Amino acid sequence: MLTEINPKLPMRDKAVTKNYYVNKLGFQLFGDNDFDGYLMVHKDNIQIHFFEFKELEPKENYGQVYIRTNDIDKLYQTLLNNNVLIHPNGHLETKPWGQREFALLDPDNNLLTFGQSIK
Repeated sequence: MLTEINPKLPMRDKAVTKNYYVNKLGFQLFGDNDFDGYLMVHKDNIQIHFFEFKELEPKENYGQVYIRTNDIDKLYQTLLNNNVLIHPNGHLETKPWGQREFALLDPDNNLLTFGQSIK
């Protein structure tokens, strides 16, 4: 039986990624160990892992994660208050498929889409 999923996304610079997810998005470091070239963060019931890929070309990165939430309006406003840049084509809106969604790009161009069912 499957119980959870922890996506692994590429990062060029661990310090930059850590700063963005912890200080901008409100995640916390996961675990007691600091692994060279690897980062784990968590917030509420999700974890995201990152592996170092120094040669990554951000414009060629197609890493994507869809994160479900139960209070998308509050999350969106919190991120705006923290001066997090929202994807130019990803501002909060209700989609025809019954989700309220918004999206942002992290420093390595990984796309994070947040969604809440409105049905």
